[in-house]
Amino acid sequence: MRRYRWWISAGVLLFVAVLVGIFVFSGPGNPPAPPRRQGPPGTGPLTIVTLGDSTLSGEGIGNYTPDTNGTNGDWCHRSPEATVFETALPGIEAKVNLACSGAPAAQVALGDARQWTEPSQAGQLAQLVKNHRVAAVVVAMGANDDPHFSQLISQCFQSWLMSGNGPCSGPISATWDDRVNAMVPKVVSALGDVKKVLAQAGYQPEDYQLVLQSYAAPIGPDLPADLQSLNGCPFRTEDLRWVRDDGVLKLSAGLARAAARAGARFLDLSRAGRGHEACSGGADPSTEWFSRLVLRLGDLNYADRASHALQESFHPNANGHAQIGRCLTEFLATELPSAACLPGAGGDLHPAATLAGVP
Repeated sequence: MRRYRWWISAGVLLFVAVLVGIFVFSGPGNPPAPPRRQGPPGTGPLTIVTLGDSTLSGEGIGNYTPDTNGTNGDWCHRSPEATVFETALPGIEAKVNLACSGAPAAQVALGDARQWTEPSQAGQLAQLVKNHRVAAVVVAMGANDDPHFSQLISQCFQSWLMSGNGPCSGPISATWDDRVNAMVPKVVSALGDVKKVLAQAGYQPEDYQLVLQSYAAPIGPDLPADLQSLNGCPFRTEDLRWVRDDGVLKLSAGLARAAARAGARFLDLSRAGRGHEACSGGADPSTEWFSRLVLRLGDLNYADRASHALQESFHPNANGHAQIGRCLTEFLATELPSAACLPGAGGDLHPAATLAGVP
């Protein structure tokens, strides 16, 4: 009989404890936490989206959608072989590329800035989330702002062409730190607009991943002398070395700061292409991950296309996008706040936990 009384007493104590627990943790001042949502809100396919400039649009691949290859003035050069289409994430049903060649941070952000006739990419994202569940947004931007990286490449080409002018890297390096520093707040602001768009659509920070990636050096000093010409890579050795060993690393370090300030993850590509730069393969360009000097002679016959005949030069090619897509896929599957794409034992790129921009 005492055994049953003990059970009854224990049951009463347990019931009282449950009541106290409910009062303490679910009382007026402590409402129960809502169940955590599984994935992005809304309806539609689970989606990964890329925003930004040429390094994500697919410039350099040579295979572009007709609507972005000059039609009605749209030269965004989006390719079906661009990075986003080289990712392979479980559960992802749709891959969308909104990046546009040459885009500055202002065109990625909300506002009236246009690139090759296209409106704000963040604004396009706002339309996309109406019928897509966005799980990841990957962004590449900043090089077309104060650093003007494509103009830098053109300036170094002119330096090679006009041999009496001296290396381009001297005057560029004198202002490079200031130009990178001026870029950072613009990138932070644009990332803030991307987060604003998703917040207005009902997204919580844990519903999606936001990744800012940096840039790989498309050229380097390790190339045959016969390709250091109009046959492939017409640049001075000093300038090739500066781009690879200084300029791109500092640009990446600035972008790492921007990602940290904006609360985004960061993928460092500054050393991703070493050994695979344009012209590094010599007679075997299949080992290269970046396009060489490209001149589309046929475009010179048309006034509206002539100024774009060199646009594809010195960008990731199909091999490069495949490698970056592989590394990005693996990075998104981790919880690392930042990583660098570096070659593994087999030569393919993989994310490594390392400080961005450190050689």
